[in-house]
Amino acid sequence: MKKKIAIVGYGGMGSWHVNHALKSDVLELAGIYDIDEEKVIKARSNGIYAYSSLDELINDKSVELVTIAIPNDVHLDTVVRCLEGGKNVICEKPVALSSDDLEKMIEASKKSNKLFTVHQNRRWDVDYLAMQHLANTKEIGKPLRIESRIHGSRGIPSDWRGEKEHGGGMILDWGIHLIDQLLLIYKDETIDTINCTVTNITNKEVDDGFYLTITFKSGAVAFVEVGTYNFIAMPRFYMKAENGSALIKDWREKTQVAKCLHWHESEVIPVQTAAGLTKTMAPRDSVTLKEYELEIPKSDVHDFYRNFVNAIDGKEAQIVTHDQMRLDMKVMECAFKSAELNQTIKFEY
Repeated sequence: MKKKIAIVGYGGMGSWHVNHALKSDVLELAGIYDIDEEKVIKARSNGIYAYSSLDELINDKSVELVTIAIPNDVHLDTVVRCLEGGKNVICEKPVALSSDDLEKMIEASKKSNKLFTVHQNRRWDVDYLAMQHLANTKEIGKPLRIESRIHGSRGIPSDWRGEKEHGGGMILDWGIHLIDQLLLIYKDETIDTINCTVTNITNKEVDDGFYLTITFKSGAVAFVEVGTYNFIAMPRFYMKAENGSALIKDWREKTQVAKCLHWHESEVIPVQTAAGLTKTMAPRDSVTLKEYELEIPKSDVHDFYRNFVNAIDGKEAQIVTHDQMRLDMKVMECAFKSAELNQTIKFEY
């Protein structure tokens, strides 16, 4: 039986959630609520019911689930009100602007005995799933370093995402996704240190890009880079593992894998480079290296909602847990602190 859902916010992501709900096999859209009258008119013109207030939405007993897709700085109050009103709640990322705010949300969830999670939809990205597969199967050995990048060239969108008071900036916008992905790949590792630097090329108020290095106690490294002033994009993912390397140039492309078959060679023939010879950088041959591609994984992002509906019914545990949300938030807070102090920070959690 489908569960009725209401969406708070009818902007970019709010519309995305509405469209998925309208086509869902587990949800039935009850309506939306937005403080912007233009968005209310737009919803009604699309045949979607628009609540006149958040209280009207909360008082609608038929609604079991609320998804919140509004600016980051107003997540806390809206999440808590909906939980206290007896609704199960999904909040858009980043779930909060601080660990303290997140704990208030979790406490409200516990007191109301309602489920609460964050919409980490990029766990269904096919490029991430390919990297996760390589890490889990250890097809080329244990990952030693994974680099995750998103590059664009249009700066921060000219809306609240560029304003500090609303929780703008790329760490909170794209960073949360890439951090969440890498922490899941390195789920059995313990973070040791964090170093982060930010860029302010197109926006002086919030970061329009950043470079984040997470070093684990085992020596493994996760590197995240987000840039909004890159007119040539670097590859989406790169993995260096114990027995090989993997590269994903673009999410639409297959994963390129190079697996080392034999480390030592009886003779390495030097190669001519621009200004001399080198044995160190001599290319490998098919005897010592196997090169192949991995097919793009199958994925359905609506599995997020299917899981949450099943979790409401007690059939499954929710995929995005409170502890995962806590760890993501702590890493972002540590990244901000590292950038502010311009130094590597010892991670405490």
